[in-house]
Amino acid sequence: MFLQLERVAKSFNGLMAVHFVSMHVAEGEILGLIGPNGAGKTTLFNLISGVYPPSQGQITFEGNDISATAAYRRCWMGIARTFQLIRPFPQLTVIENVAVGRMYGHDPVKNRRQAESEAREILERVGLAHRVGDKAHSLTLVDRKRLELGRALATRPKLLLLDELLAGLDPSEILVSMELIRSIRAMGITIIMVEHLVKAVFGIADRIVVLNAGDKIAEGTPEVIAQNPRVIDAYLGKSALETLEDIRNQ
Repeated sequence: MFLQLERVAKSFNGLMAVHFVSMHVAEGEILGLIGPNGAGKTTLFNLISGVYPPSQGQITFEGNDISATAAYRRCWMGIARTFQLIRPFPQLTVIENVAVGRMYGHDPVKNRRQAESEAREILERVGLAHRVGDKAHSLTLVDRKRLELGRALATRPKLLLLDELLAGLDPSEILVSMELIRSIRAMGITIIMVEHLVKAVFGIADRIVVLNAGDKIAEGTPEVIAQNPRVIDAYLGKSALETLEDIRNQ
């Protein structure tokens, strides 16, 4: 299996944030990770990306146990992520921010000229080609999110973790971003996305895992999740089936 979590748990000062979660991600899949605030979604991302080691359990990536592997080494192995709180290098230009990722990620280049050339291609893909020379601190929220995605793509990930990439975007920007996510998958990159926008997750994910208070309460296709009583009660509400029907009719 491409990514496998076996009974992974994380506690902070005795408080269990993730409670013995087991899940898998197949290569080339888009997996949605949903649940209410405080469900443990970002903590799970932090465990996969290496921000925290698990208190218990095992994480394997491409058959290798990475449970105790440092975050930068996971990046070298091909795991990248975006963050909900975006922190680019504010005084560097847009292209310099992305070039840094290209020089220090998976399969890095050592030549700055090549890194910036490839960074331009990435910025074209994420819609920032017109702002390559601007300082990162001058960007709007939408463009900062695009830069965050570009920096992650610059590391040449095999697995990309997207944390609330669509939050704060207007409906037209969400549709554009959903198409961008699909195009990233078409590049051969596996994706796990945390989102509160249920309609977006249902419209793009192959499978969905639902967390609540640190527990995995459901896993399955969007159709299965939309009809799961525990998920409806804990998070989705009774509008889930209508949301799914809306997506089908689009």
